[in-house]
Amino acid sequence: MGDPMPYKTIAVASTFSPRFRQVLAEAKRIGERFSADLHLIYVGERNEETAKKFGDTLSQLELPLDSKIHYEEGAPAEAILRALTREKIDMIVAGALEKEVVLHPFLGNVARRLVREAPCSVMLFTTPAAKPKSLRRIVFVADYSDTRLEALKRTLLFAAAESCERLYVIRIITTFDQARASIRGNAGKRAKPGADDEEEEALEKFVLSAGATDVPIEARCIRGNTGLAASDFVQSVKADLLVVPLEKNAGGAQQLPSNIAWVTDVIPCNLWVIR
Repeated sequence: MGDPMPYKTIAVASTFSPRFRQVLAEAKRIGERFSADLHLIYVGERNEETAKKFGDTLSQLELPLDSKIHYEEGAPAEAILRALTREKIDMIVAGALEKEVVLHPFLGNVARRLVREAPCSVMLFTTPAAKPKSLRRIVFVADYSDTRLEALKRTLLFAAAESCERLYVIRIITTFDQARASIRGNAGKRAKPGADDEEEEALEKFVLSAGATDVPIEARCIRGNTGLAASDFVQSVKADLLVVPLEKNAGGAQQLPSNIAWVTDVIPCNLWVIR
């Protein structure tokens, strides 16, 4: 079943922002979940003051004092992306928010660039905590490829470690998707009756193909005019983590599918983009 420990190296993007310690605490916990080495990427120059701050923070969080710190110069997003590529990092953990409008947390510029362009998986925390809580309600966005199945298996391992109360595996079906399926059906013979039932069955089959698990799973087809219906669903079940798997792509970063592209602007909860 693929590599059960898919992340050997996890990096945390750090500036000495007010949430730096909280983001590092979350990264430490995620690193322990995957038995990964933790790296720190700092945008700025190394001097006595930054070295002391890192030393103090690492000791407070009981992290190894010899943790690798990569000092990068330049614009934050560019510098972090450069370090991720050079160091062949498997996952980057970062804070997500720049500003919060009522009920709509907006992704910060650096977080947005990481979601779109990082060469590795990305985990973003909307409200990182110095004492991280388990991620108990998880929503996984499904598609039916082998890559997505591997991502579901990885998510199940993580969900089990988190003592997840419920994993929702959802398929987003927009009005556009339905229209396209209808056109395809008409081009063949005619649209089959019970297409909705077929979608539900395909989703159930996909979930079962991931193998046995103790994690309680609920499979749902989410229909709406746009993919934002999925954001509403995530909020309605009070999810702690939204998992978006992307296809592997040798030619650079993958585009987010159109029905989930909204996640680069509005983020309903913590986000895990699996690459």
